Amino acid sequence: MIEKTYQPADIESRMSRIWEEAGAFKAGRAERRDAEPFTIVIPPPNVTGSLHMGHALNNTLQDVLCRFERMRGRDVLWQPGTDHAGIATQMVVERQLMERKEPGRREMGRARFLERVWQWKAESGGVIVNQLKRLGASCDWSRERFTMDEGLSRAVAKVFVELHRAGLIYKDKRLVNWDPKLLTAISDLEVKQIEVKGSLWHLRYPIEGKGFNPDDPSTYIVVATTRPETMLGDTAVAVHPDNEKLEHLIGSNVVLPLVGRLIPIIGDDYADPEKGTGAVKITPAHDFNDFEVGKRHRLPQIGVLDREGRLTLSDNEDYLRGLPEGALMLAEELHGTDRFAARKAIVARLEDFGFLAKVEPHAHMVPHGDRSGAVIEPYLTDQWYVDAKELAQPAMAAVRSGDTTFVPKNWEKTYFEWMENIQPWCISRQLWWGHQIPAWYGPDGKVFVAETEDEAVGHALGYYAEQGVISVDEGAEMARDPAKREGFITRDEDVLDTWFSSGLWPFSTLGWPDETPELKRYYPTNALVTGFDIIFFWVARMMMMGIYFMREVPFSTVYIHALVRDENGAKMSKSKGNVIDPLHLVDKYGADALRFTLAAMAAQGRDIKLSPQRVEGYRNFATKLWNACRFAEMNDCVVPAQFDPTVAKETLNRWIVHETARATCEITEAIEAYRFNDAAGAIYRFVWNVYCDWYLELAKPVMMGEDGPAKSETRAMVAWARDEILKLLHPFMPFLTEELWTATSTRTQLLTLTPWPIKVGLTREQHASIAAAAADPFAAPEPLADPLEPAFRDDAAEAEIGWVVDLVTAIRSVRAEMNIPPATLTPLVLAGVSAESEARAQRWSDVVKRMSRLADISFADHVPPGAVQLLIRGEVAALPLKGIVDVAAQRVRLGKEIAKADADIDRVDFKLANEKFLANAPEEIVEEEKDKREAAVARKAKFVEALERLKAAE
Repeated sequence: MIEKTYQPADIESRMSRIWEEAGAFKAGRAERRDAEPFTIVIPPPNVTGSLHMGHALNNTLQDVLCRFERMRGRDVLWQPGTDHAGIATQMVVERQLMERKEPGRREMGRARFLERVWQWKAESGGVIVNQLKRLGASCDWSRERFTMDEGLSRAVAKVFVELHRAGLIYKDKRLVNWDPKLLTAISDLEVKQIEVKGSLWHLRYPIEGKGFNPDDPSTYIVVATTRPETMLGDTAVAVHPDNEKLEHLIGSNVVLPLVGRLIPIIGDDYADPEKGTGAVKITPAHDFNDFEVGKRHRLPQIGVLDREGRLTLSDNEDYLRGLPEGALMLAEELHGTDRFAARKAIVARLEDFGFLAKVEPHAHMVPHGDRSGAVIEPYLTDQWYVDAKELAQPAMAAVRSGDTTFVPKNWEKTYFEWMENIQPWCISRQLWWGHQIPAWYGPDGKVFVAETEDEAVGHALGYYAEQGVISVDEGAEMARDPAKREGFITRDEDVLDTWFSSGLWPFSTLGWPDETPELKRYYPTNALVTGFDIIFFWVARMMMMGIYFMREVPFSTVYIHALVRDENGAKMSKSKGNVIDPLHLVDKYGADALRFTLAAMAAQGRDIKLSPQRVEGYRNFATKLWNACRFAEMNDCVVPAQFDPTVAKETLNRWIVHETARATCEITEAIEAYRFNDAAGAIYRFVWNVYCDWYLELAKPVMMGEDGPAKSETRAMVAWARDEILKLLHPFMPFLTEELWTATSTRTQLLTLTPWPIKVGLTREQHASIAAAAADPFAAPEPLADPLEPAFRDDAAEAEIGWVVDLVTAIRSVRAEMNIPPATLTPLVLAGVSAESEARAQRWSDVVKRMSRLADISFADHVPPGAVQLLIRGEVAALPLKGIVDVAAQRVRLGKEIAKADADIDRVDFKLANEKFLANAPEEIVEEEKDKREAAVARKAKFVEALERLKAAE
């Protein structure tokens, strides 16, 4: 029995329990062991995270695919899991310790701190998993993995060791993004660029042998910088070789102000002769571009900042080497000063000595740590790297060959642009929480990379015995007794970048490095659904790792979805106060309404502009279906055993079978092509317009009439079409449809495991023919020539009912345009129509009059004067409006509406033609203006059409 009111909260909690108890989402169910597998791995959310709108979109689309393929009979594995989120998790636990006034990480020591992290994970680390379940994610939760569980940790160690042996992992001294607050290297993804209103300092660098004079430009060269504190580490000044004003100085030296060190003037294309002074200071240890210039010219690398962003000078061998005696006092004075305080001190000294030419206000982008908020420093340090360039070659070839395709395809260009210019991948992090690097160091710094400490000890004992550092007997004794080798080798304290372990996700979650049955069955996966922002950080790295270790691409399709923005098109952010919490929407409108909204708006390549009103609208859609199912139940509509809809006798019933077949094909094809918005739009139109507004309305007179074959058939067909709707809608609104499926019969099989509608489905080719021929959802399809595929269609039924639908729709449209009150009944004249249409009008006269608010229907050879003409499938229907509508007043009204629309269009065009507006206005404002123009154009077209109709009535 269906309850009177649709209450999503009650339904969703109950359905979740039913699915879980039935093991509905488990891969490898007995009845599907011979079925074709379909695999998706979830982009593992951070264990510290909670559901945000990006998660909601991403997981809704994955769930649509998984439920769709599960209903199509495939053995679906949606592999769930979470990421250990090194920095985020360590920060959460450290903050907790501070709030509780407990000893900090350093005081606790590594072992005790990690115990606390695991304790936190056990108590609080599963929040987002439960939130995904609330959303309806049909993952195989029995297989949930964690990037630091035992199996995945073993996979990480093996990958590191094998890549190191192959020379693809190595240690090097390079610049990294350094967070001076968290004291670790971070990835580009963890850096956000923030515009800062700062200054541009123009500095005079004296030319060697010219006798520096601030008033004589021939004695110095001017460079500009936004970070004067790094000038102490300058090792060159660069000018462009074609710079006519400065190229004569190439090969000369300048005296580094305040320091006194001689540094060369070099020629390099990096110096833009049209930008700034044309000369650029080169600080290889503190700027990524300068680092590359330094490598080209073999310049020294002098780092002048320590791990915490303080000047390190008095104990810095690189800085002190070759330094004039007079500069030692400065080193002593500034040593240990914070970088921003040092900036002020250095600028003051430069000004005192005449080295400061001028200062300009300068707004520029400054990198900040996404989590710490600290200004990031390019920092020269020893780190572990992956030779990403080598691994990228087969990953690019796989996309070029079509083994993996991107949807939309334009994202392949983004993928290639990054891969073709890929840099070594820094994989070490100076944290405690994470996969500790499997490398150990001997007394002389010799590194031993191994999967376990015992293996590393074995390698070290063999090496040092061979070198004569220890005797064979000592080595044997140390091998036997762990106490004897205490401190013999020490493990690298760093951990691996989180993206390193998540790069193994498609195969490590399936049991690799063991040759498990799951690995054999479910790898490679079929699809990956993710956002464009991690194409580089995750998608590309999974491609590299999957191809290298599995000799096969990890997925055949990568679907890239867009961003969810607010209703004005602005990116959601806490600072703007426009963040929409998906769980609040779930609480208010239900998970199904939110899911359907996101799917319906997920057009390929277009960001989603989300408003709560849209979610409310789809909540109303759910209520509409709920009430339609209650109507069917109250009218005793059930599907008889062995019911075959294709042998229906009634035209109306054959029409709904025809429309169901067409909708099934359209929805199926759209989901297969990852056009989620088209699929959602098709099911929405079919449910709301075709089934509820037309079929049920047209069926009511039959169901309320006398018992007989027509009534029995119609009741059965109402129930059959309802069941097909529940199947087609299930991937999008699983809770609602499962509840209605259970409530409307004594079926024991869950809807989520029920076969997808195929009995009357059209083939893709047939649907393409229909789509090409149809100008609107009710247009008659062209004849189909392919008899090989079984499909139901009834062109005669579609022609008859489609004619009724088109006629009523057109009349209603005119009545609305002309502001005709509902109580006013109008006549209808069918002018010169065929005998077939005349017969249809007579058969459906009562229905058409009732639904169109008509006084009568008559037939004539010609259109009567003063009538508005409607073209219905090539024939003319006329509404005589003389005496009913004030034509002159309506003409004036429509003219005003058209003028108002024109004014709106002109206003937007003026803005969009203004280059200053386009350059300065936020992207979302520009898009909003374009949307306004589009709406105004559509509004104008509607009024122009109404005015043309009105002319015929004069």
